[in-house]
Amino acid sequence: MVIEAFLERLEYREPVRADVVTLRGLHRAWRLRVPYENIDIQLARPVLLTPDALVDKFARRERGGLCYEMNGALALLLRAVGFTVTIVEAAVLRATRGEGQWGNHIALLVDVEGQRWLADTGIGDAFLEPLPLREGTHRQGRLAYRMERLDTGTWRVHHHPEGTVSSYDFRTAPRELAEYATRATDKPADSPFVRVLVAQHHRDDHELALRARTITRTGPRGTDQRALSTLDEFAAALTEFRIPLDDIDPEHLAMLWEKTGHQHEAWLPSDSRPRAPEQGNRCSTPPTTGPSR
Repeated sequence: MVIEAFLERLEYREPVRADVVTLRGLHRAWRLRVPYENIDIQLARPVLLTPDALVDKFARRERGGLCYEMNGALALLLRAVGFTVTIVEAAVLRATRGEGQWGNHIALLVDVEGQRWLADTGIGDAFLEPLPLREGTHRQGRLAYRMERLDTGTWRVHHHPEGTVSSYDFRTAPRELAEYATRATDKPADSPFVRVLVAQHHRDDHELALRARTITRTGPRGTDQRALSTLDEFAAALTEFRIPLDDIDPEHLAMLWEKTGHQHEAWLPSDSRPRAPEQGNRCSTPPTTGPSR
């Protein structure tokens, strides 16, 4: 039932078995169908990591989420298919911000056909397909990612130059999703995921990002940015990000619109240029591009 529910959500029609082809296919389908978003945090709803809650949110209600939820739900699906999956602790921007970053992210290691792979849909603009766990540069289309082994049990993933984060580290020691339940729900007031509505999604060879009331499209031809000006435009944008409006009643939609107005204005610096709020220490991808006028 778990497999069927998730496959329906992912619109995945290919044969499913515990092999590399399926791993790549499911990972890509997840990136194309499931948005990275923090709507529940914005609405002060609880963020739960139990299997039942993840199946309900991702498969039945067809929502997205942040790193702990995204990778936790993907692990459920992969294990149900028959993959050997290890949840590992990660640290976004540890290279520049130090040891305190550990635990602000999780990723997945998947063992299949004698090879270990890094799977991760919990970064807003994560790679489309899993990366083989071996040092070197790995290309996916026009983008290149680099894997670096730091020591026996620690690796660093270097994101492509256009990415929202420059790198993150992870340890290969196994962890349990339940260990991160408090981190998933305990968001301090200064966390960027509390301060700013965030959504991100891969679409037609480009990344689509929503920060408060600003939509940014980044792709082969560069970056385009526009600000939303009406509630109807905001509702249409959420739909474009595959965030179903039937999971957000009209009252809460209006609440989000009002909140994003304050967030948008708070982002506008005096010199009119976009600015980037600091990344907090909870979960993966911070808002990295401020709104334009």
